[in-house]
Amino acid sequence: MVYLPDTLELTINLSDEQFFQICQDNRDLRFERTSEGYLIIMSPTGGNTGRRNIKLSTQLELWSSQMKLGVAFDSNTGFKLPNGANRSPDASWIKRERWEGLTPEEQDKFVPLCPDFVLELRSPSDSLS
Repeated sequence: MVYLPDTLELTINLSDEQFFQICQDNRDLRFERTSEGYLIIMSPTGGNTGRRNIKLSTQLELWSSQMKLGVAFDSNTGFKLPNGANRSPDASWIKRERWEGLTPEEQDKFVPLCPDFVLELRSPSDSLS
């Protein structure tokens, strides 16, 4: 049996399309990519973290639906950030006009925007610093 760390970083050069396709072909795995091109394979969360995350996501979606100022996203949404990284925050929100300014193809793939608001839970293995 091979044991891997909670987060595995691999150095691999992938185009945006190749990275998107790897994620689509391996839906049981969760990937992120750093601005330097490191591929990060994320482990699933534990039960308590999952419960806290769904509560955050629910509150953000309820607020977003009520205010009608933008759209909320869960932790499965990938964002292509301006520095080239691909990240999936625990919960996020984008102003409506920015979201509606994207093409349908851009909305279907990793969102090529930095969210206006991000919620990220600190895992027990994350240091506060």
